[in-house]
Amino acid sequence: MKLVILGAAESGVGAAILAQQKGYEVFVSDKGVIQPHYKAMLDAHGIGWEEGQHTTERILAATEVVKSPGIPDTAPIIVKLHAQGTPVIADIEFAARYTSAKMLCVTGSNGKTTTTSLIYYILQKAGFRVGLAGNIGRSFALQVAEAEEKGMPDWFVLELSSFQLDTMFDFRANIAVLLNITPDHLDRYDFCMQNYVHSKMRITRNQQPDDTFIYWADDEYVPAELEKLPHVQHLLPFTDLPAEGSLGSGVGQSGHDAYGFAPGAVLCLSAPVPFEMPLDELALTGRHNLRNCLAAAMAALQAGVSPEVVRACLHDFSGVEHRLEPVGTFHGVHYINDSKATNVDACFVALKAQTTPVVLIVGGTDKGNDYSALYTLVREKCRALVYLGADNAKLHAAFDALAAEAGIAVADTGSMAECVAACRTLAKVGDTVLLSPCCASFDLFQNMADRGRQFKALVSAL
Repeated sequence: MKLVILGAAESGVGAAILAQQKGYEVFVSDKGVIQPHYKAMLDAHGIGWEEGQHTTERILAATEVVKSPGIPDTAPIIVKLHAQGTPVIADIEFAARYTSAKMLCVTGSNGKTTTTSLIYYILQKAGFRVGLAGNIGRSFALQVAEAEEKGMPDWFVLELSSFQLDTMFDFRANIAVLLNITPDHLDRYDFCMQNYVHSKMRITRNQQPDDTFIYWADDEYVPAELEKLPHVQHLLPFTDLPAEGSLGSGVGQSGHDAYGFAPGAVLCLSAPVPFEMPLDELALTGRHNLRNCLAAAMAALQAGVSPEVVRACLHDFSGVEHRLEPVGTFHGVHYINDSKATNVDACFVALKAQTTPVVLIVGGTDKGNDYSALYTLVREKCRALVYLGADNAKLHAAFDALAAEAGIAVADTGSMAECVAACRTLAKVGDTVLLSPCCASFDLFQNMADRGRQFKALVSAL
């Protein structure tokens, strides 16, 4: 069989190596520039590749195509493949064919990296053989290929984006976690929220009666969508509202300041097994992290981890890079890297958590954002707004009038160096500079990690 891989980054190169191992005739095509270490990996396995173009004839001759999640269905080569009936799938779909490991999958508009990382940490500490992959970590397909010699994990913990879910058809999640659905990537979904909702709900596709679906019960969309999916039978909802005795209830007693409650709160679950833990013992703070901890605890308990191990891990987990990550205090100003905040809701959560005046950095590749949800918080909390992007016109249109009315300073920057310099000028002693961009990073940076690391390097040099 002829398999063509479109996209030669982490997931594509891993899929190519696995495909060759399984006897496929493999060719890799990337319309951009392939990074040198990925070229070296392909060359080491004798896998053919091209960069800077898509050779149409060769791609259309494929029996099946694995495409990078970043390539939309509207791309001309994908349109041609669909027109002739060639299957186009994600690397996740492809790799899952060749593993006997169980799948614990996490999606959501916000919080999925923290929750996925926390679940992986708990399962590791519990002694399971476990792999971390998907939209995080090393290539899922490459890990499956390596397992031929190292041994297959008991579980793969996968962070799944909506783009990955869109091109999965036979994949089955034994435990599926859906944290929330808020507007994101609407430019990819014809600016139709329902299309995006359908994409997220695909995580339940192919679930069997003995599989589990864990979800935030207070989400605006998920409960109604579940009524359309009678095949999803084993439901474990959770909530962060004070509701004693409810299935998966999040908070008992009166609450704790770090999570928006008064002292004395208890994280409490009645399913899949009874579990309680004082909130002031959780390593992660913030209301959004309470939801992440609830979801991770339920998933780990459902996977067979003991309550004692779950409790210990929730107590000492240190968090993930680029998500409300403290960079340090320099010249009396606090700096926080929240580069993972690539949508409005994530920025809202980050801004709401701040207790000092904020210099907020926003900008990048706009995804059809409606910034109006931020207006009240910007007015209440921000001393200044710093726009960071190749084109800041939409940010000016969204925020300049509000800033003028509220006496909030505005700066326009086109590089991280300019941005950090502007922040240093605008911030006063005791303020917080918050990089929480609302937008994708691809206008000025390789990815959100590159954006966050550039920010941290420049801030550390102040």
